[in-house]
Amino acid sequence: MVSIATAPRRGLLSVPAVAGIGYALSWAAGLSVPVPAAGFGASGSEIVRDYAGHGGALTVQFLLTEGLPAAGLALVPLALGRAARWSRAGRIAAGAGLVAAAISLAQFAIGLGLVATSSPGTAHGLLEALNRADGVKMLVLAAVGVAGALSGTLPRWLRYAGFALAVAIAGSGIGYALLLTGVATLAYVSLPLLILFVAGSGIALGRTGR
Repeated sequence: MVSIATAPRRGLLSVPAVAGIGYALSWAAGLSVPVPAAGFGASGSEIVRDYAGHGGALTVQFLLTEGLPAAGLALVPLALGRAARWSRAGRIAAGAGLVAAAISLAQFAIGLGLVATSSPGTAHGLLEALNRADGVKMLVLAAVGVAGALSGTLPRWLRYAGFALAVAIAGSGIGYALLLTGVATLAYVSLPLLILFVAGSGIALGRTGR
């Protein structure tokens, strides 16, 4: 018999649920920070000019959208893998989630470098690296969506959300990786789907005690 002291927490206090909810809250807070956004075609001097005087706000936004969310990208897919008894789909979801989390932490570091630089050439290179890394991360997260949907551990609506996420985020990922502005606008669809999928999966897994 499992004692009360050693029994895993269920519901909203479970690790997957806290990670999923924290992921959503962190992104919501990050998007509410008023900072300038430099487009793909911005020159180095334009980036430096636009970001001047916004270093503190940009640092907070990078923390809330890249640094802290890495925990959710790692913990929720790991919980999916465990719930799926480390089936092939479960292993893919967990592995892809860890890769996405590592990329997110790298983006946070790149963002800090971008905030600190006043060199137009360096700023241009760092922003380009940040956007291309975002594209790679999105393609990896498409694998999380498909694998999570196929893992057999999620409610039907989340399985549908996982497939929809995979399609949308793969498209926006290609746009960011290749710096294609038109395709990258799919992020306006894929980001809400990603937040829904990560938060919903964490809560669902927490409620079932998986």
